[in-house]
Amino acid sequence: MIKDNQTSLNRFHVVLDAIVTALSYLAAWYIVIGRGAGSGRGTLPPEFYFRALIIIVPVYLVLYSFFNLYTPKRILGRRNELGKIFKANTIGALIFGFTLYLGNKNPYLREFSRGVVVYFYVINIVLVTAERNAIRLTLRSMRSKGYNQKHILLVGYSSAAEEFIDRVRQNPEWGYQIRGILDDRKERGTEYRGIRVIGCIGDLDYILEQNSLDEIAITLSLDEYEKLRRIVALCEKSGVHTKFIPDYGNIIPTVPYTEDLQGLPVIHIRNVPLNNMLNAAAKRAVDIVGSIVGIIVFSPVMLVVAVIIKITSPGPVIFCQERVGLHNRTFKMYKFRSMTVQDPGKEKSRWTTPGDSRVTPIGRFIRSTSIDETPQFFNILKGDMSLVGPRPERPFFVEKFKEEIPRYMIKHQVRPGLTGWAQVNGYRGDTSIIRRIEHDLYYIENWTMGFDFKIMFLTVFKGFINKNAY
Repeated sequence: MIKDNQTSLNRFHVVLDAIVTALSYLAAWYIVIGRGAGSGRGTLPPEFYFRALIIIVPVYLVLYSFFNLYTPKRILGRRNELGKIFKANTIGALIFGFTLYLGNKNPYLREFSRGVVVYFYVINIVLVTAERNAIRLTLRSMRSKGYNQKHILLVGYSSAAEEFIDRVRQNPEWGYQIRGILDDRKERGTEYRGIRVIGCIGDLDYILEQNSLDEIAITLSLDEYEKLRRIVALCEKSGVHTKFIPDYGNIIPTVPYTEDLQGLPVIHIRNVPLNNMLNAAAKRAVDIVGSIVGIIVFSPVMLVVAVIIKITSPGPVIFCQERVGLHNRTFKMYKFRSMTVQDPGKEKSRWTTPGDSRVTPIGRFIRSTSIDETPQFFNILKGDMSLVGPRPERPFFVEKFKEEIPRYMIKHQVRPGLTGWAQVNGYRGDTSIIRRIEHDLYYIENWTMGFDFKIMFLTVFKGFINKNAY
């Protein structure tokens, strides 16, 4: 059974982490002290440093456990795992340093090399990450070949069941082996992508008695939730691990915010991290600094473009267009004018098309390279926009899309951005509005400062040149 394998794997993980942590510490000692690099800090005998491992290794294993680093690899993503390793080691280094600081009156602790702590911190993060990635690759290879499989039964045929099957089929390295589906409304033998309905929900009690499953996934459709209590009771009675995959994934986000009101669970339909005042303040500070830097860096380019526009086409250099921003408020967004001057009434409801005769020669270049967007650094400085966020749209199209696209208006819960997650994934210009909104919602619900920096980094390398800008 996979649960037995998981127990053995966790024990192996603990032992391996202990060995890697010890090796990292010894490597740090050798670099700083052992080869004479720690001038002035080599007065302590090596045995004192080595005896410290008796405390260091257990402390780090406890920290790894506290940060859930022994969760199965199917659940813990690579980026999430790296973040937890970094946090655990950072706290470990702080404990290490704080202990040395408090024990400064002790001659041994006073002479303990701080360089060893620093090198240990860096080396341990690198080696533990490498160790876990090696384990992850080994497990994926085994699972894709049919080993170390997790046998699972779905209870209920619904869109949630189909989506779960789709993801399992796309990721064989997860090692899920779906044994079938139980459902009261589908005929036995009904099949979806090779997975069959093998019985009704009433058969669950008999199947659980066979003790041949690792997991039960409850995938009931919304109108069958009255059966949920009985199914959960049966699964818990049998002791099999049970998880619930709701059939309202298009309503509630993947990472909902759950609140505990004295034992009453409350699920917030939309979790927006930027509603937090500290998060919003940190992002705004980055926007102010980033917009000032952007204005300074791009000022020579903006000056040259402004002169060329003025010389080659009659009309204003800057084009101000009304867009919808935070909390559905409109604002004037600045762009370099890339088209001939036109009737404002017609402009409000027209897309730019390939070969559009309204676009000037310089306009075609600055649109394809996104130079026309650089005046928006002033919008960011004013507070109308952010460096990163969903791109703002004209009021005419906002009114149109909010009736046609579910959840479209959620994008206005944050400031619009100069660039965004949708844009760096290629959804710019004449591309799918639905896919663009999906990416915008993912950004809104999963915002972190690190995510913003990642998007800015990707923008530099793949976001400026736009083949869909006409």
